[in-house]
Amino acid sequence: PFLGSKDAKITIIEFSDFQCPYCARFHSDAFVQIKKDYIDTGKAKFVYRDFPLSFHKNSQKSAEAAECADEQNKFWEMHGKIFENQQDLGINDLKKYAKEIGLNQDKFDECLDSGKMSKEVQKDILDGTKAGVAGTPTFFINGQRLVGAQPYEAFKAVIGSL
Repeated sequence: PFLGSKDAKITIIEFSDFQCPYCARFHSDAFVQIKKDYIDTGKAKFVYRDFPLSFHKNSQKSAEAAECADEQNKFWEMHGKIFENQQDLGINDLKKYAKEIGLNQDKFDECLDSGKMSKEVQKDILDGTKAGVAGTPTFFINGQRLVGAQPYEAFKAVIGSL
C-alpha cells in the first residue's frame, strides 16, 4: 500500500513493525510533517512494507490484519488503529478494530483466520532482508537508507540531497 502520487519523483519505502515503539513514534511525529510537505503535495510516494520482528508476538498477525484491511481498501485506517492501540493487538482486538473502521467483518475474519496474508507479509520480510533491513523502522528514500525513528529534519536532509 502507498500514499501519494504513483508518479512522484521521490519514493519513501518504510519497513515497519506494528508492535515497534519506534515505528509508532515515527508515525505520530515525523510522518505527519512528511505527509504534509511531501506526500500531500505530490512530491513523494510513501510505501509501507511489513517487517514484523520475531520477538513481537502480535506483529505478524497485526501485519496480516492490515493486509486483510487493504483488500477492502482500508489499509491506512487499520494501520492507524493498530499504531494507536499498540498495547492491544490480540486477534479479538484486531477484529474489533476491523469493525470500528467499517470493514465487512465476515470477509475480514475469514482473511485473518485463514492466514491468507502470511505469504504477503513473508515476502516483505524477505525483500527487506535482501535490502539489508535488520531493524525497524528502516526507510529507503529513492534507494538511500535511513534507519530508526529519525526526526523530520533527517528526512528533509536526505530528500534535499536527491
